[in-house]
Amino acid sequence: MSSTLSVFLKPLTEDLAVSRGLFSLLRSGEILIGAAMAPLVGPLVDRYGGRWLMAGGAMVAGVGFVLMSQVDAFWQFLLLRWIFVTVGGVFMCHMVVSVTVSRWFIRRRGRAIAIASLGQGLSKVFIPVATATLFAWVGWRWTWSIFGVVTLILIVMPALIFMRHSPEEMGLNPDGVEPSAKMENGAGAHNASSRRRTATDEAIWTWREVIRTDTFWIICFVYGMANVGIAGLNLHVFAYVTDIGFSTLVAATVLSIIASTQLGSTLVWGFVGERMEIRRSSMLMFMIQSIGLATVIATQEVVTVYVGFFLYGIGLGGGWVLQELVWANYFGRMSLGMVRGLGILVTHAFGAAGAPFFGFVHDLTGSYRSSFVTFVVALVISAFLSLMVGVPRKRILNVG
Repeated sequence: MSSTLSVFLKPLTEDLAVSRGLFSLLRSGEILIGAAMAPLVGPLVDRYGGRWLMAGGAMVAGVGFVLMSQVDAFWQFLLLRWIFVTVGGVFMCHMVVSVTVSRWFIRRRGRAIAIASLGQGLSKVFIPVATATLFAWVGWRWTWSIFGVVTLILIVMPALIFMRHSPEEMGLNPDGVEPSAKMENGAGAHNASSRRRTATDEAIWTWREVIRTDTFWIICFVYGMANVGIAGLNLHVFAYVTDIGFSTLVAATVLSIIASTQLGSTLVWGFVGERMEIRRSSMLMFMIQSIGLATVIATQEVVTVYVGFFLYGIGLGGGWVLQELVWANYFGRMSLGMVRGLGILVTHAFGAAGAPFFGFVHDLTGSYRSSFVTFVVALVISAFLSLMVGVPRKRILNVG
């Protein structure tokens, strides 16, 4: 999705005769479509699980990739990307996966989400390289066709074979705990804490109850502001590095550094999320990201640029895990699809402004510096707002 577009930004804008700012609207449209669909898809995940959603989404997206290889104008590319790839992606991508994983785990949720996120991390490491290689060999048109076929192979059948709605569907319990052993580990305060955690995870929310909580809106605002910068930087980072005087090799290395550190830190953040209060771990994540980007824009030495994006990638690794933990820990697993759908509607509305903001600031000023500085400030604000998130109050059903 975004990683591929980042590599293709320059050749596609040149071949299709479109500015970077206008091309950036492509990502904004994708984000807005995903935001609009999320509240509809979320309850479907809660009710039916992700098997048929993922398989159907992969079929639609795969066809879209193939059709994109045949376009002659930007508007054709835009419509095919939005109608097929974006819609298919909503059904097969992270919300369906994260909600399903969160339903299967409670105590080990952090590491489970981290392990599941490794697939996304591996793709960020290898897809830019594979994209650039395929482009050099067969051009961008055949590259999109190949991506379409690969999407169908990698997702449709595995989703139908392996995806299951919840452990209860198979006569199991979250974390693989036997019914008689649910509360046997530990005693006293630990036992009481475990009961509260289990009760929270079994709570059933309505959308009206969710949007009336301060917790929902603070989380949305924090991750919404972060998404503005992430969406913009993901698309423009390759161009930024080359614009400040470095070669395409250095820019490609930056993408690999971000992806590698994001991937390498994912499991660490999973354990951190289980052991540290989620408010504090979120603040730590945002501060690491802000320090990394501040380091990048403070100098144009290649080593310092690498170090800065190294830190930024570590923070991004936390974003994969902690954002999912925040929603699941505060609102539980039973209504998580609905809650995540509402959250995505708001946070993606913020994020939709990211790509065109970076692109049009560049078009107006000839530089990405102002947008990068603004992103750093937003990350610092998000870090401190994370500490304000509190557990929402909800009348919880008796879970025994």
